[in-house]
Amino acid sequence: MSKTLVLRPRLSEKTYGLSTSRVYVFDVPTNANKHEVARAVENQFDVRVTKVNITNLNGKAKRTISLTGKRIVQGKEGRQNNSRKAYVTLAEGNNLPFFAAAEEADEKQTETQSKVAKALEKQAKSESKSSEKTARRSRKNQVEDDK
Repeated sequence: MSKTLVLRPRLSEKTYGLSTSRVYVFDVPTNANKHEVARAVENQFDVRVTKVNITNLNGKAKRTISLTGKRIVQGKEGRQNNSRKAYVTLAEGNNLPFFAAAEEADEKQTETQSKVAKALEKQAKSESKSSEKTARRSRKNQVEDDK
């Protein structure tokens, strides 16, 4: 095997959730082992790897059937390629920049939500003050009418 290893990060909602606990998922060649993956991640991203788990994904069976008769081969069976995923756990204090934009967007959203909550609170206070003023005025008018 060559000394360079092609690592493709898997970017999905599940891997984003795992990245909060410093676990990153990569698609790796089927002939790569844990030691090679750990070395490749450390060299490419300048981080320290504590653990690597690898899982094999078997290719799914696929069938092509022509209902319109336009295809020449009817009932052709095939298979997707087998692949491999590596779950890489990094040491404390290390992270990779794959989901940095998503994290920034989350921070922005929480800031916006807090601003909206403050504005709603302020509006509710002003409305309660104005309703109190109108209640006082109406009571004052009633007292004056009674005299």
